[in-house]
Amino acid sequence: MVDEETLVAFYDERIPAHVVSGRHFDSWWKKESRTQPDLLDFTEQMLRTAQAEGVDRDAYPDHVEAGGLTLPLSYAFEPGAHSDGITVDVPVAALHQIDPTPFTWQVPGLREELVTALIRTLPKQLRRLYSPAPDHARAVLARLQAGREPLLDGLERELGRMRNVEIPRGAWELDRLPEHLTVTFRVVDDAGREVARGTDLEALRHELAPKVREELAAAGVDIETTGATTWSFGTLPREHPIRRGSHTVTGYPGLIDRGTSVDVRVFPTAAERDPAHHRGVRRLLLLETPSPVRQVQRDLDNAAKLALSRNPHGSVAALLDDCVAAAADHLIAAAGGPAWDERSYARLRKLFADRLAATTLQVLQAVRGVLVAWHRVQAQLSDLRAPVLSAGVADITAQVNALVGPGFATAAGATRLVEVARYLDAVERRMEKLRTDPARDAEWTAQVRVVADEYAAEVAALPPGVEPGPQLREIRWMIEELRVGLYAHPMRTRYPVSIKRIQKAIDDLP
Repeated sequence: MVDEETLVAFYDERIPAHVVSGRHFDSWWKKESRTQPDLLDFTEQMLRTAQAEGVDRDAYPDHVEAGGLTLPLSYAFEPGAHSDGITVDVPVAALHQIDPTPFTWQVPGLREELVTALIRTLPKQLRRLYSPAPDHARAVLARLQAGREPLLDGLERELGRMRNVEIPRGAWELDRLPEHLTVTFRVVDDAGREVARGTDLEALRHELAPKVREELAAAGVDIETTGATTWSFGTLPREHPIRRGSHTVTGYPGLIDRGTSVDVRVFPTAAERDPAHHRGVRRLLLLETPSPVRQVQRDLDNAAKLALSRNPHGSVAALLDDCVAAAADHLIAAAGGPAWDERSYARLRKLFADRLAATTLQVLQAVRGVLVAWHRVQAQLSDLRAPVLSAGVADITAQVNALVGPGFATAAGATRLVEVARYLDAVERRMEKLRTDPARDAEWTAQVRVVADEYAAEVAALPPGVEPGPQLREIRWMIEELRVGLYAHPMRTRYPVSIKRIQKAIDDLP
């Protein structure tokens, strides 16, 4: 707003020549400010320069819309300080509700400077393709629609198209950005007091998750319930508006499994609520349905009992509990999903009374098939002791442990257990080939590792408390099908699968 020459002239006129250090200034100003406290204040008229008049106020808004909330923005010019730049105030109860995408774009007045600075953080071999950086920043912004997607997603795509190169996410050195180009999130409570602040929204969400739940619980006292053993809370709304200060935050009511009862809790996001609610409804139904375990055990012959006795759960009782839970999930899914009101819950309860025992027995038979194949694999793995086979054996062991462990029936789901048995059959074929050609096995493992690492990164990037959704879970099974196609040929896969198909599925994740 004011150029350096004007600043020099302003202070030169008001500060005596003998003030030549910070200590001198403090001493002089302590006395002078008593008689002339506004001596060093710029007036509004002084700031009405031609440069200031050219600033577009719309380029520096005082609020931003995110996640259905209107959040205030504040500006600070403090070079070298963490508060330099823009700070957005976020109510702690809304911390999980706001969409971070708008903040990746900065305000319009700083957007071109941000993109220019981002280009300059690229490695030299990429950076030189986009010189001069300001020109390319303007050009790429003209191709993008602000706020439609995270800024880096758009930059990687459009800058890549400009020069026919690929810009990986790891190429950006974001820690090199000037402080004022990084938005600071100031989390505040109902009274406007600061709870925490930082530039990493996901880190703040993780750190303050207990505080968010506490706020939502306090605000949702009219809907939350504890210790329920039957459906006694009417209809649960999918969304629950909560007034916190000047904002209306959306809470997501659902059940949570407490083992011997369930609670109604208000969750910060639907993604966190949905799997918890499913487990809560399952627990409530199992509490109100006679256990089918005794009936199922009576129907088992001795061979089945022997096969089931060797399991990764540690006991037959734990294995049977897993089968009951898997059967319950299957019935809930077949009915269209978990209940949200007393009427739909009553239908599920009748379904459980009629079919839980029979469905559990079906699940148990499928589990028996998995365990038979698992026993064969375990026996053969113990025979692969040659050092040259150790890498392949380690990879197989990790795969098998991921397929068959405590709770695997519920984790896989009733309808996929037959596929788990098939994946174990494919492992047996792999072991036969591993004995004769460990080098080829290593090549296949390297190919699988590419998509397995990408999948693991997607899981690791999920917000705290959020479990993989259906699309992400399906990618996990696509990787198992890829293993069948590579290691166990000529065994057929359920559907065409390749590294490119899996990577496209990852790219298409919401």
